[in-house]
Amino acid sequence: MKAPIFTGSAVALVTPFKSDGSINTEKYRELIDWQISEGTDAIVAVGTTGENASLSGEEHRLLMKTAVEAANKRVPVICSTGSNDTAYCIETSLAAKEYGADALLLVTPYYNKTSQSGLIKHYETILDSVGLPAILYHIPGRTGLSVKAETFAELSKHPLVVGLKEASGDVSYAAKIIEMCGDDLPVYSGCDDLTVPLMSMGAKGVISVFANILPRQSCEMTRLCLSNDFMSAQKIALKYLGLMNALFKDVNPVPVKAAMNMMGMDVGDPRPPLFEIEKPALNALKEELLKHSLVK
Repeated sequence: MKAPIFTGSAVALVTPFKSDGSINTEKYRELIDWQISEGTDAIVAVGTTGENASLSGEEHRLLMKTAVEAANKRVPVICSTGSNDTAYCIETSLAAKEYGADALLLVTPYYNKTSQSGLIKHYETILDSVGLPAILYHIPGRTGLSVKAETFAELSKHPLVVGLKEASGDVSYAAKIIEMCGDDLPVYSGCDDLTVPLMSMGAKGVISVFANILPRQSCEMTRLCLSNDFMSAQKIALKYLGLMNALFKDVNPVPVKAAMNMMGMDVGDPRPPLFEIEKPALNALKEELLKHSLVK
């Protein structure tokens, strides 16, 4: 049985940019302080929502270092360091370890992809080289790589594999992994709208986009699940289901940054090739924000 890095709600934190496109580290620290004050159980830095694909290596390392410093051991910091280049992933992961990260988030290789056996070797090479616990990240819609449940079962035997962020959107697939791996692989929902269903089957929490705007509600939903009060958790999930869905009407993190800006958080625009939210998605998003009195 493996102890999870966290249980409950971790925020997949956005990266705030200034008007000139540079990273706003002061705002980043403010967001982390606010998240922790709202009850967030862990910070996930520089993930998909943090626009890691369009950051330089230097910027990536700056954000990891800043996140660890800002959290100051109050909650775990999980640094996203996954790559389609095994050697580069090791280099970035060693930097995260040096800064004091509690764990890594390692997305499956993308674009060049790999075989199932190659995936096992990729992860084993990284983990054995770095020596830091890792949550694996399965999001085939982004990476183009679907991982067999049996492959995760094999990877769960590695002592440093301490979780899986499951974002395929396939509840049956997630259930199979939970059934096969049990406590050897703590599972986290990677889709806000599936948090309650997955936690009802044994998932330990969520790595959340929604928590960027309503962290307290995301935390409360997961805590109710952890106490087996799924009916109360379901009420929260259904109340905010439209908002959760609106946050994915355009490519993540375009909508969530638009929502945060409308709410006065001033996180700046996404970095190209992502641009401002398209009008139909903006209208749907604003309607949901108005519905919940988050904007005027």
